[in-house]
Amino acid sequence: MEKEIYLIAGFGNPGREYRNTRHNVGFKLIDSLVAEFNTKLTRVQFKAMIGSVDVDDVHIILAKPQTFMNLSGQAVAALIRFYKIPLDHVIVAHDDIDLPLGTIRIRPGGGSGGQKGLASTIEKLGTQDFPRMRIGIGRPSGSQDAAGYVLQEFSNSDEKVLPDVLQTGVQAIRTFVKDGLEAAMTRYNGITNKD
Repeated sequence: MEKEIYLIAGFGNPGREYRNTRHNVGFKLIDSLVAEFNTKLTRVQFKAMIGSVDVDDVHIILAKPQTFMNLSGQAVAALIRFYKIPLDHVIVAHDDIDLPLGTIRIRPGGGSGGQKGLASTIEKLGTQDFPRMRIGIGRPSGSQDAAGYVLQEFSNSDEKVLPDVLQTGVQAIRTFVKDGLEAAMTRYNGITNKD
């Protein structure tokens, strides 16, 4: 019997200068999943770095689109179509300034909320009905604009919270794959990790 297939795609910008920015927290989740599953991102396919792992009776593809954020949907849509992955077996993980740092929210669908990678994915798939994991990065203080804020590196105090947030995200992905979206939402949508 063929294994069920899942795609977990984390959003970010490629390049060393963006590695530790708030906008790249989706990439950081993929890095945490790579470590959790003891695998590697070994190849480039459809403008994404990808790796895969079999967990119990499912096959999971982990992907980091290598376009810039606002074109992330190109890679996600191409992978979904090539591997014939049902949309309810997909999660895209991205930063969200409307959530406080330390919080994740899993949703079954919805608009982009101004998140450019999500907007690109909605456009390329022709639907907004696919699961996503919003990873809170908090809002900029004062009059700083959001575009500049998301491209800044995490502060030292933020860095202390990040490992717990990412571990919560990893556990939520495990639950999503094993028990489904509703179970992941029920268990993880109320948790806030504080330093």
